[in-house]
Amino acid sequence: MAKVPGHFSRRLFSSVSSLRRVVVTGLGAVTPLGCGVDLTWKRLIEGKCGIRAIRPEDLKLDCVDEATLAYTYEQLSSKVAAPVPRGIGEGEFNEEVCLQSKDSKSISPFIAYALCAADEALKDANWLPNETEKKERTGVSIGGGIGSISDILDASKLIIEKRIRRLSPFFVPRILINMASGHVSMKYGFQGPNHAAVTACATGAHSIGDATRMIMFGDADVMVAGGTESSIDALSIAGFSRLRALSTKYNTNPEASSRPFDCDRDGFVIGEGAGVMVLEALEHAKQRGAKIYAEVRGYGMSGDAYHITQPQNDGRGAILAMRRAIDQSGLHPNEIDYVNAHATSTPLGDAIEANAVKSVFSDHATSGALALSSTKGAVGHLLGAAGAVEAIFSVLAIHHGIAPGTLNLEKVDPVFEGAYAPLVHAKKMPIRAALSNSFGFGGTNASLLFSSPPV
Repeated sequence: MAKVPGHFSRRLFSSVSSLRRVVVTGLGAVTPLGCGVDLTWKRLIEGKCGIRAIRPEDLKLDCVDEATLAYTYEQLSSKVAAPVPRGIGEGEFNEEVCLQSKDSKSISPFIAYALCAADEALKDANWLPNETEKKERTGVSIGGGIGSISDILDASKLIIEKRIRRLSPFFVPRILINMASGHVSMKYGFQGPNHAAVTACATGAHSIGDATRMIMFGDADVMVAGGTESSIDALSIAGFSRLRALSTKYNTNPEASSRPFDCDRDGFVIGEGAGVMVLEALEHAKQRGAKIYAEVRGYGMSGDAYHITQPQNDGRGAILAMRRAIDQSGLHPNEIDYVNAHATSTPLGDAIEANAVKSVFSDHATSGALALSSTKGAVGHLLGAAGAVEAIFSVLAIHHGIAPGTLNLEKVDPVFEGAYAPLVHAKKMPIRAALSNSFGFGGTNASLLFSSPPV
């Protein structure tokens, strides 16, 4: 197929040529940089950081006395995190304002974040239908990585203390991952697919990719898709600390603690939040005159089949996911301008991903034409929400023509060489297509590829 100037070639296999094209028409976010897509993006591009020191009250240990809380806090080796700012100020999360629900007792924070982000995304897309038929053709695909560990801890204490009658009847609805999708579905009356992926740190990307395919195959015309997480609590932090996965070197300098691709990185910083996008069949979006941010062009998945937490040294799982997303898109690797890396600031994972990107993009990467960065320096690692929030960043990079930088990148890992290096600062540039990587424990990998809106 001859390439038309200013357009991408579309090398789709005949077996999938009849599938519907899918576009992004709405965005919503709750992040450590603030509530709302515009504010989060502005602060990200300005180089702001949402990471701070953990305080005892962040540990969600209402079930223990002050002495136990103080002891627990002191025992944690990592004392930095990226929480969603809460309060009544600009960009702060206010649960009462956001939820406005009589069901608030059955809603834990990860569900609340999803509801808030979904509300913003739906309003942004101008998709709040009243007609039954439209609601039946609208679905929800919002996953989470862990759920509400703090609720489980509180309930366990009641069992140990033989106070089982004090257990809340809302305990189970508060901890189930699929309740984020469930509550969004119920709030707006969406009766299409109701789906929740649970694939650790690849959850957000898988949720968006799965939702895309639901639209492609005709299960829905519109999908509300993304990921959510709220696991800044004593047990989650202690658990990740025991895995030696968290940063501990920068407890006294929190904003410097998440440093993807930097030689002095020593682990990820746990974060929380939610990212939600409205996905829509292209023709459906055109018919109603919706604004279109980007097109979803590729969704690649793979499994490392190697280790519970570590990828193979050659990065073959990441390579497979990226290549499958690119192959599905019909684009050539040199048509992709930006990669939002999964890079969490761990010594092993960042280097393996850097080599995997180099393997996939070859001369396009080593020539310096490919922009690469990790936004986790600014927001930490949002676990189940990471893939969704970073997919939003990738879509905004295309929309605004700006590739975000990598915070705290002071001494670049020697795995990079010559022109192949991550961006330190945000860079204005034309971005025709962007790839977003997400990799999770258990060896699960996902890559999402977005391109500029179809003309």
